[in-house]
Amino acid sequence: MSACVPARADSARTEHVHPPHSPPPGGRRRFRVAGADVSAAIAVFLIALPLSLGIALATGAPLQAGLVAAAVGGIVAGRIGGCPLQVSGPAAGLTVVTADLIQQYGWRTTCAITVLAGLAQLGLGCLRVARSALAVSPAIVHGMLAGIGVTIAVAQLHIVLGGTPQSSVPDNLVALPAQLANVHPADLAVSVLTLTLLLLWPRIPGRAGQLLGKLPPALIAVAGATAVATLTGLLLPKVDLPSWSSHALATLPDGPVLGLVAAVLTTTLVCSVQSLLGAVAVDKLVAARPAATGHVKRSNLDRELLGQGAANVVSGSLGGLPVAGVAVRSSANVAAGAVSRNSTMLHGVLVVIAALLLVPALELIPLASLAALVMTVGFKMVSLNHIRTVTRHREVLVYAVTTCGVVFLGVLEGVALGIAVAVGVALHRLTRTRITHDDAEGVHHVHVRGQLTFLAVPRLSRVLHQVPHGADAVVELDGSFMDHAAYETLQDWQKTHTAQGGAVDITGRRPGTRISEPAEVDGCRCRPWTPWRNHQCERPSTAPPSGTDRQPTTGGSHGAASGPRTGKRTGRTTGTTTTPATAAPGTPGTPDGSARVTRATGRELARGISAFHRNTAPLMRRELARLAREGQQPSQLFLTCADSRVVTSMITSSGPGDLFVVRNVGNFVPLPGEESGDDSVAAAIEYAVDVLKVRSITVCGHSGCGAMQALLGAGPGDTRTPLQRWLRHGLPSLDRVPAETHTHADGDAHEDEDAHANGHRPDRPPLPRLAGRAPADAVERLCLANVVQQLEHLRAHESVARALDAGDLELHGMYFHVGEAQSYLLSEDAEGGVFQLVLETDLTA
Repeated sequence: MSACVPARADSARTEHVHPPHSPPPGGRRRFRVAGADVSAAIAVFLIALPLSLGIALATGAPLQAGLVAAAVGGIVAGRIGGCPLQVSGPAAGLTVVTADLIQQYGWRTTCAITVLAGLAQLGLGCLRVARSALAVSPAIVHGMLAGIGVTIAVAQLHIVLGGTPQSSVPDNLVALPAQLANVHPADLAVSVLTLTLLLLWPRIPGRAGQLLGKLPPALIAVAGATAVATLTGLLLPKVDLPSWSSHALATLPDGPVLGLVAAVLTTTLVCSVQSLLGAVAVDKLVAARPAATGHVKRSNLDRELLGQGAANVVSGSLGGLPVAGVAVRSSANVAAGAVSRNSTMLHGVLVVIAALLLVPALELIPLASLAALVMTVGFKMVSLNHIRTVTRHREVLVYAVTTCGVVFLGVLEGVALGIAVAVGVALHRLTRTRITHDDAEGVHHVHVRGQLTFLAVPRLSRVLHQVPHGADAVVELDGSFMDHAAYETLQDWQKTHTAQGGAVDITGRRPGTRISEPAEVDGCRCRPWTPWRNHQCERPSTAPPSGTDRQPTTGGSHGAASGPRTGKRTGRTTGTTTTPATAAPGTPGTPDGSARVTRATGRELARGISAFHRNTAPLMRRELARLAREGQQPSQLFLTCADSRVVTSMITSSGPGDLFVVRNVGNFVPLPGEESGDDSVAAAIEYAVDVLKVRSITVCGHSGCGAMQALLGAGPGDTRTPLQRWLRHGLPSLDRVPAETHTHADGDAHEDEDAHANGHRPDRPPLPRLAGRAPADAVERLCLANVVQQLEHLRAHESVARALDAGDLELHGMYFHVGEAQSYLLSEDAEGGVFQLVLETDLTA
């Protein structure tokens, strides 16, 4: 009987114990807030306070409404929402919508509309439709935000100049000349001071800039302008916070039903889409942080919608502005190192404290300073990065129409126009198919770009019949969709052309586009880099009874064995009989095991080559023909390990002619010299630098390197075999690593008595390290040190040293983690060098 279980569970004296292998239950858990969350909450609070007042000013709502929305967004949405690090509150994207509602229905009815929008969000969250909101084209969302930003900036410009904004952008533009002729110097001076501090504060140079830059520019700008206005005694409008006892709360909505329904739908749409897209953006920011900052769960979008709905119900009931996820505050929260939702909630508590205790200080803030701050936010909503992105994806028309619609018609009308244009563009792309024909070296190429539908069948048939009878033809399908009419047209032409003595090869960018083998269309999901043993291009076949013959299976798209093969293989086809994989060599009735494996690997090689000829060669033939004519002109020498898991072209996204690759066991660069040198590696380096004129050399190590493991376990006299003699080139790398970190073959850790607490002796260079985490084990530590050591060996080669002195060559270190499929590049700015993770960044944006 287990000692963890009492002898008699029904005994009156028996006490319940904790489950086996579990720690005993402690006392009642106390609520704790991490230090990172406290500092992040303070940083977000300092940003939220002036922005909340400025957005309330821009909407025409009572200024206290901005503080109410900020507090409720932090506490309610932060506690219930599904994105732990997203900060909610009054958002600039809701400014135009709220301002229109206040002007049309009044403030108290606007609060009621906010409550109804929150209830609608709760309903959508219960229906679990949050993901469907992401189906809205990003071009529409960016266009909507840009239109709102233009509207905000134009309206706030009047307050910056000392005037009063009009109700629409056209009216504001018409009134702008008169406003410029009647500028109020005090308001303009405070606004200019605010803008100057906003722009220059983050650019303070030196150590002072590093320290002062931690303070939010928005807070510094408003505080600085307020201090100057107070000390100089400028007479200009300032913040007016009435007593909380007279604060206006929501009332029953009053107005036409259709108008109220449209207002609720508009508020719900803008709040929901902005919050959900913000949650997705926060997930990306969190994923880009170093792992040492702590694990944060990915967003639950349905729960986030519930949290936003609850916050809007509470905010509207208490007389606050509509609430949504805010990009600026969320980004600051992530950047400040927040690790849980406690930072968001604590920032809301700080807003409540400020609203109750700091009223005299808040009432010193000039309205012109807040207007300048919000105007800057509006200009930033017109993002050049977004414009470049939509232009690259050919959606600039959708973006422009949405922006103009929001500016001149309104948010709901502008979004509706954007959706209509986006649908029209999608239909145009679906029906627009480009089909061309050319003749290259006797092979007729038919290129189909776009989707093949019945509308393109006449053009397809006309181009296909331009191919002469009996000629070799390649049909390249550059699209992801083909309907039944196009499929039959292409298949019928292929059969006819083949019957007349011609040859047809139908290829496409995506696997499964081959017409002649429908089975592959359904089953093949392989890629050119899929390992042989993971190919599943053939239909699984049922093994016949033992001892019976069966027909050989047909080769698949990439030449794989039947069915999935993961680790243990269930059988192989040899000739026309099935040989069980579990039969040992020498078993009666089975061929020798080694011969069987040789035949199997030979078939894998032949099938892989066949797949290349069939699928990849037609796409690469022109490029390879050009390289054959022009010769190789690589830009880099890439020196890496011979490990089969390191696929250089895949991890660098390079193609033929890009890399001059040298591979050896351990990615070693032997020092030049008669005794220790290695002519093969030295010859490759000399040829790459002096003949090919490469511009950079990269030494790439990888995780789980067998050469590094052998180095750690090798004895001092192990030089009997060629492999052991080769590993002597890694001894300088081994010397870089402190002996107390070596785990030898006997499993004992040998300490170095002279080692210092910092991990290296005075005569040993500092160890390179990974950014964000410590090396996982001694092998990874040695892999990093080996990359740095081989870079030093490279500099000892005469050709490399000469090119480095002339400024014609760069050296790079790289570490590839096989299990995580992540690459790190060496940065030698820090002592010893730091391998930085290469982030998933759109470098073309």
